[in-house]
Amino acid sequence: MELQKRKIIIAGAGHVGSHAGYALISQGLCEEIVYIDVDENKARAQAMDLFDSTVYLQKRCLVRAGNYTDAADGDLFIVAAGPLPDMSKGQTRMDTLRETIAIIKDVVEGIRSSGFHGIILNISNPADVVTHYIQRVLDYPAEKIFSTSTTLDSARLRRAISEAVGVDQKSILAYALGEHGESQMAAWSAVTIGGKPLFQLMEEQPERYGSLDLKAIAAEGKAGGWHILAGKGSTEFGIGAAIAEVVRAVFGDENRVLPVSTLLTGQYGENGVYASVPSLLNRHGVAEVIELNLTEEELEEFHKSCQTMKENFKLALTL
Repeated sequence: MELQKRKIIIAGAGHVGSHAGYALISQGLCEEIVYIDVDENKARAQAMDLFDSTVYLQKRCLVRAGNYTDAADGDLFIVAAGPLPDMSKGQTRMDTLRETIAIIKDVVEGIRSSGFHGIILNISNPADVVTHYIQRVLDYPAEKIFSTSTTLDSARLRRAISEAVGVDQKSILAYALGEHGESQMAAWSAVTIGGKPLFQLMEEQPERYGSLDLKAIAAEGKAGGWHILAGKGSTEFGIGAAIAEVVRAVFGDENRVLPVSTLLTGQYGENGVYASVPSLLNRHGVAEVIELNLTEEELEEFHKSCQTMKENFKLALTL
């Protein structure tokens, strides 16, 4: 009997990479994690710390430091390398593009030399543009490389809606679309609470839902990451859980719909751009893009977001 051994490579052993690893092992989603980092001592220390924790977790997972040769037989490669925006300078995620690409070039060459052929999940910011850059430079099958992108932003939007209406966020379905960054937009026409469209609830219960400030709620959802970054210097737990959710959908062959950044080929009227949209995920990666019935105003916002990413992708190719 051949036992399945799911192996994940994580490039980047910083805050995000380490919390991604903990989310994966605590939820029993893999049997081996290999950390790669230019700071080899840090990679070894993170791996040792995480491996120690498995003694008291439900499932054993080997966590160790390694190099790109370890990726040859890997199933999934998480790219988590790159700088955080400097809030003291007013930087956005997109403002880190030049620094991130300089780092990603080495990661790309490492993946290429390793012969890795599994699923690539990028979380390095600016996530959508960097994912497109990796896909283009590696000439990788688009369905096999995507980003968590607004998976986390959608959770933050659900939290903001929950706080505004007094309904638990797990009973709310809402998507932030486009960029994992400043140009993202909320697809209000697709928001449901307990399965009922928000717009319908606003008509039926005006005293509770009619006065909602949708722009303010969307802005709060978008600002969630900045609140966390300002308060403690990095985001960790939310992105770790988002990564685990995406990996579960892939490894479980779930055909689950999650908002991830994937290459659009005509969907929503967009071509040749990585943007976050609801997508069907299974063991092959992105199996299908789900097209929501957005309003004209929402589509316009989405197109503006895509234009931002197209322009920055062109810049990335010149760096």
